[in-house]
Amino acid sequence: MKIKMESATIVFNIIGYVLITVLTVLCLLPFLLIVSGSFTPEMQIISKGFSLIPETFSLDAYKAAFSNPKQIFDGYKVTIFITVVGTAVGLFLTSMAGFVLSRKDFKYRDQLSFFIYFTTLFSGGLIPWYILITKHLDMKDTYMALIVPTLLSAWNIILMKNFMKSIPDSIVESAKIDGAGEFTIYMKLILPLSGPGLATIGLFMALGYWNDWFMANLFITSETHYPLQFLLYKILASAAVLKTNVAGNLSPDFQPPAETLKMAAAVIATGPIVFLYPFVQRFFVKGLTIGAVKG
Repeated sequence: MKIKMESATIVFNIIGYVLITVLTVLCLLPFLLIVSGSFTPEMQIISKGFSLIPETFSLDAYKAAFSNPKQIFDGYKVTIFITVVGTAVGLFLTSMAGFVLSRKDFKYRDQLSFFIYFTTLFSGGLIPWYILITKHLDMKDTYMALIVPTLLSAWNIILMKNFMKSIPDSIVESAKIDGAGEFTIYMKLILPLSGPGLATIGLFMALGYWNDWFMANLFITSETHYPLQFLLYKILASAAVLKTNVAGNLSPDFQPPAETLKMAAAVIATGPIVFLYPFVQRFFVKGLTIGAVKG
């Protein structure tokens, strides 16, 4: 038997679906404009600006970006490596910290939580941090310099702690009665029940590692260690210099693909990570809301 909906509910649903559809289209338009711009000739963008559908199809930007394919693929390898390793190790350490801080029988959890929160308000500064990484930890021009500095985040630890506080204490108490140790409880009970929280924080961490170029700019000197984002940044900088230097020496009909190269670089950099979101989306909202609401 079907339940008849009230007219006000029907109107509310229609308005809600329309607004969501409009917002979805508005969110997709910039990305579609970037993709279209990457396939547009440089002269067309200079003369007519960007458009959703290019009048002329061109691969000049991608040819310029992949002028050295090995360099791009090496950048992908470095970025994938630091994203996978950094996210996996970071999730492990973050979840362990969250588990400890969520335990009511841990005597110093409030003091330690305040200490972690305090680091979000004050820092030692860029120069002491740089000296620590390069001189004392000797991580300059290594993959460790791309992974370790952003391995842990106070925000992620607090979010994970709040999420784990939603897990009933009776589960831990039952495991202790059965003779399980703390690490066994953490690995076999807490982690499987923390899937939404882990997926939420894992997405944050993966996006951070994938999009990071600042660490490479500070600590990496070897081209073989360049992550994808920093490599594309160097390519764009080279294209801008080329456009400036050759502007007076070439015919006006030729324009180095500086603007379209920016669009192509954005597609190359964001394309793979976009496909990660659908796999964690169903956990994302649940993990974020639970971690944000629970005290």
